[in-house]
Amino acid sequence: MSKVITCSTCNNKENKMVTDTVSGELVCSNCGTVVLDSIEEIGKEWTNFKDTETDKSRTGMPFSLAVHDMNLSTVIGKTNKDSTGQLIDSGMQARMNRLRIWDSRTMFRDSSSRNFTTAFLLLNRLKDKLGLTPSVVEKTAYTYRKVQEVGLIRGRTINAVLVACLYITCRELGVSRTIDELAEASNIRKKAIAKIYREIVFHLQRKIPQVNCFQCIDKIANKIELSERTIRHARDLMKKVLEQEFSAGKDPMGFAGAVLYVSLQLDGKTIRQIDIAEAAGVTEVTIRNRAKDLKSQLHLI
Repeated sequence: MSKVITCSTCNNKENKMVTDTVSGELVCSNCGTVVLDSIEEIGKEWTNFKDTETDKSRTGMPFSLAVHDMNLSTVIGKTNKDSTGQLIDSGMQARMNRLRIWDSRTMFRDSSSRNFTTAFLLLNRLKDKLGLTPSVVEKTAYTYRKVQEVGLIRGRTINAVLVACLYITCRELGVSRTIDELAEASNIRKKAIAKIYREIVFHLQRKIPQVNCFQCIDKIANKIELSERTIRHARDLMKKVLEQEFSAGKDPMGFAGAVLYVSLQLDGKTIRQIDIAEAAGVTEVTIRNRAKDLKSQLHLI
């Protein structure tokens, strides 16, 4: 509950107080007593230091690990004006242009900055292709910086290491992105990504959680446009499968596709194995073999 503020001099209530936004004080409109000072600012945080108070444009970029300099470096402006707003002379303009050139060069003076620039450009493209959230992007950039710090990038391609870091982040945050999808979006071989992924997990001693099979079911079902009732039955069947503990060591997407296929058969519905296989990114043989093992383990045949 909010606290009612009353003037200690004339017992004036809060609805007759005047707020001074410049000094941050709450003043009584009846007697002029300063009731509160140093009021917390709850408005927008403007960071423009121009002389005009009407210009509310923000200056500077927010802190981000997904930028090579984390948006902490400054850039020399191109206005060619001094602090009073007057144009500088031609000699000073030539000197400022030269300073701008050297300022841009010093941003990439070492190999680490050039490395981060190449990697985070690819990360930005993958963000648009895969629809990644800012939290996934930031955590991927953090993991990549850790990998670069311990020297695991040496002898490996920058893009492959970044995609491996992205796959680790997706596994840790529970984002339903398979390594095949990342390989297709980045145009990098799956084998190279998987090898670097194992090396990063081993050297950094990361504990990667298991793939959520229920997310795999939802993903496959959405691709082939199955009903919510079918998805619910498949999830119930997946719970029984996980209780039996015979899904270890199998591809989660292929196993989820087999659970969907068996669930549709139990409901009396027909669907082609090739449709589920294409949605799961596996072959028809995988769906057929997994479905056969599933039926035998649950005694459905």
